[in-house]
This record gives sequence, C-alpha cells and structure tokens, in this order.
Amino acid sequence: MIDLAQNHFELFGLHPAFDVPMDAVERSYREIQSHVHPDRFADATDAERRAAMQWATRVNEAYETLREPLKRARYLLALRGVDAEVETNTSMPPEFLMAQMEWREAVEEAKEAADVDGLDHLLVRLRRDMHDLYGRLGQALDAGSDAEAAGTVRKLMFYEKIQDELGDALAALED
Repeated sequence: MIDLAQNHFELFGLHPAFDVPMDAVERSYREIQSHVHPDRFADATDAERRAAMQWATRVNEAYETLREPLKRARYLLALRGVDAEVETNTSMPPEFLMAQMEWREAVEEAKEAADVDGLDHLLVRLRRDMHDLYGRLGQALDAGSDAEAAGTVRKLMFYEKIQDELGDALAALED
C-alpha cells in the first residue's frame, strides 16, 4: 500500500522544502487516509489490520510534521543529517536572551494587571516577530544554511513558549 521507508515528503508526493503548499498536504493526507484508514480493514486478517494501523499511524505522523512549520523545519534538518540540538544547545546570543527576558516581563506585567488589551497587543507583536523569523528560517533552509536554520529553530521554540504563555494568560482572564 504505502512504503513505510519513504520520508514524509515522498509519502505525500512533495519536494522536500520548508515552504510546502498546505492545500497539497491536506489533499494528499485525505487521499492516503482514504486508502489506509483502519476502518477499511475491519473484515481483514489480523496481519492486514495491524499493517493498516501502521500505515495510518505513519500517515498521521507525516501529516502532523508537515503541517507544523517548526516540526517541518526540524524534520528537514534531520533529513540533511543536522541535529538542531533543541534539547542540548541552549546557548543564544545575549541580545536574544535579553529580548526573551523583556518578553517574559511584559507578559508577567500584563497578567498581573489583568490587562487583556495589553496581552492581545503583545500577542500581535510576538506573532509578527515570529512571522519574520519563520521567513528567515525558510531562507536559511532554502540556501542550505543549516547551522543558521538550526539556530533559528531554537529561537522559534522560545517564541512558541511565550506564545503559549500569552494564550494561557488570555484564556485565564476570559474565564
């Protein structure tokens, strides 16, 4: 049915790149799922049902990876043999670390003041900064600047955490 040895891009019939057409990802996912969904194998043998479950799991994993930019970038780097070192390399440029401290302080101040508008404003600013970083990440990956891309992935992980904190703070204030 599907080749479990294919990488995620091959599985979905896509060229390995950071910028992939999401409509093609969605279309390929639905098409493949229609063939491998375990429900289609309800009357099959145990071995065929297990294989269908493996296929469906593999397709879901590929879909989740390709639809999330940060996961997609890490996966691209891994395909190139590059470890982004997200768990082990915490060194960042001092100006980036200062900016992170400023972000966290601003979020904390807005949370303590129960300032929904302030949190919304911070979220808009953060998303704009993240958009710019994602653009740079795509450029670095396209140019084969894997070390730069890995550093940008690590930076974006910091931003993702702040975005989660902002979302949690807004949800708590809206309850």
